[in-house]
Amino acid sequence: MKDYIIITDATADLTKDIVTKNNIIVIPMEYEIDGKRYEYYPSCKNLTVNQFYEKVKEGHMAITSQINVSTFEKYFETALTGGLDIIYVAFSSALSGSIQSAHIARNNLIEKYPQSKIEIIDSLSASAGEGLLIYTAALRKAEGMTYEELIKWINDNIPHLCHWFTVDDLHHLHRGGRVSAASAIIGSTIGIKPVLQVNNEGKLIPVAKVKGRKKSLSELVDRMEQTYIKPYTEAVFIGHSNSLEDAELVKNMVEERFGIKDIQIMDIGAIVGSHTGCGTIALFYFGTSRD
Repeated sequence: MKDYIIITDATADLTKDIVTKNNIIVIPMEYEIDGKRYEYYPSCKNLTVNQFYEKVKEGHMAITSQINVSTFEKYFETALTGGLDIIYVAFSSALSGSIQSAHIARNNLIEKYPQSKIEIIDSLSASAGEGLLIYTAALRKAEGMTYEELIKWINDNIPHLCHWFTVDDLHHLHRGGRVSAASAIIGSTIGIKPVLQVNNEGKLIPVAKVKGRKKSLSELVDRMEQTYIKPYTEAVFIGHSNSLEDAELVKNMVEERFGIKDIQIMDIGAIVGSHTGCGTIALFYFGTSRD
């Protein structure tokens, strides 16, 4: 039986350790900050995540770029020439147009490699939510799932992948069109913290407003209590943008309330962090539904 490989992009915010142990290919993504262009990928060294957020704190704004067709072709063709079929799991199409370039690259290469398979899946997910989907899929692959079985498993579980976010700085959400300028100013002044989710359409939408940082962190765990699958057998991922202490606090709340032990903390990388700013905390898990 022909082997296959899982490919994703840097928005999945997977650690180098997870990527290496599970043989996942991550396509780097580019961004520009302070007039310089950088590549972001797991454990990148040209500008570390901490250095990136220091620049954000100083007021520098980052501009991100989508992955182009030629880059997709390069990574896909490397796998194909190695005799591997491909499952590419993409960042939500509602948040980026990169998946369209992936489809073009696939169509170009299938003509050249007609005996090979390239499946492109819209994760409708973001950051370590996308990462949790890919990580869990890689575990299923290691357990022996076939190419077709894993494609079905991924598609079946996308609607169950819950994303809950809170941010500390409303101005970045205003820049991305998520809140109005007035809301950003007033909210920041009186300490209003929004709670957001990535919905079934892969869109980032606000669902609640709470007063104070600690309340917003508790709200994430309260939302999980309403929807998490019982008994819970998968990993839980917590993403943070330069807020490790708060991520640890959420981890402790999840452990104490649900008894879940496999909870992994991830950096929200430069690509997603460009749009959320410092102080973002995100909770990702498999639930009965995303709502």
